[in-house]
Amino acid sequence: MRLPALALALSALIASPVFAETFKTPKALLQALYTFDPTSSDNTPSPYSAFFSDHLNELLQTDLDNTEEGEVGAIDFDPVIAGQDGEASDVRIGQPILMDGRAELEVEFRNGEKVTLYYTLVKEHGGWKVEDIANQQGEQPWSLSALLGDEE
Repeated sequence: MRLPALALALSALIASPVFAETFKTPKALLQALYTFDPTSSDNTPSPYSAFFSDHLNELLQTDLDNTEEGEVGAIDFDPVIAGQDGEASDVRIGQPILMDGRAELEVEFRNGEKVTLYYTLVKEHGGWKVEDIANQQGEQPWSLSALLGDEE
């Protein structure tokens, strides 16, 4: 049973300095996200859990809980850089469109080639969090929530 692992992950998440930070604007959240080193994260469902909404973290935890030991879950790439390798350079964060506690905006960067990701953010716990990431380009467009089986 993974309940002890979940409790440990949640306690580590709450103790994380990034989790304690409240991002007052959508741009502040995304600037912090794109300067964060995901290799320095603790034992959470995603190295980016501190930036993600409660709902997105629940989807990631469910995927982790339903993935056999030694197997890869639904997400086999880094959604923040839209790939398995590389890093985002020349990051440009667009102007957010704000609507009732939600924000939508584009982030453009280079990771070998030009990438445009579409972010949906929610206001939660006094600040902004990532609710979804989508890539609508290429042969296989995706959204993080859809890959995780979200039915909403």
